Amino acid sequence: MELSDLYSQKILDLAGNALQPGRLPHPDASARKVSRVCGSVVEVDVVVRDGVIVEYGHEVSACALGQTSAAVVAREIVGTPTGEFRLLRDQMHAMLKQDGQPPTGKWSDLRYLEPVRDYRARHMSTLLVFDAVVEALEKIESTESVAAVG
Repeated sequence: MELSDLYSQKILDLAGNALQPGRLPHPDASARKVSRVCGSVVEVDVVVRDGVIVEYGHEVSACALGQTSAAVVAREIVGTPTGEFRLLRDQMHAMLKQDGQPPTGKWSDLRYLEPVRDYRARHMSTLLVFDAVVEALEKIESTESVAAVG
């Protein structure tokens, strides 16, 4: 399979018609992830209430694969419990690195990224948005646990 074969029409459609939510003015937490391999950058903002992601924003400068991941996340993340999003991140890592199954349900468009597993150099850009969101969630939880102790 050629590298160009990764960029299916569905991936190009998802990336090209992606929702661009922009950054949030008052997020609970933000995180920035960069792929050292290709230079893709994803910055995310999240607001969480009662364990559910209620607002999301991002700024993405990435290849079509990173844009596709970010597009699906931007479209589906609001209303997602934080634990469910962590499982999704783990599922995406497993899909690319351990021949795991692609996500289903509202996340099923991520299945179009399954061929990326054969291109290790493209794993990081594909996973950036998931890792950034989980990092932001961890920042919120560490702030909450400090507040609870204090």
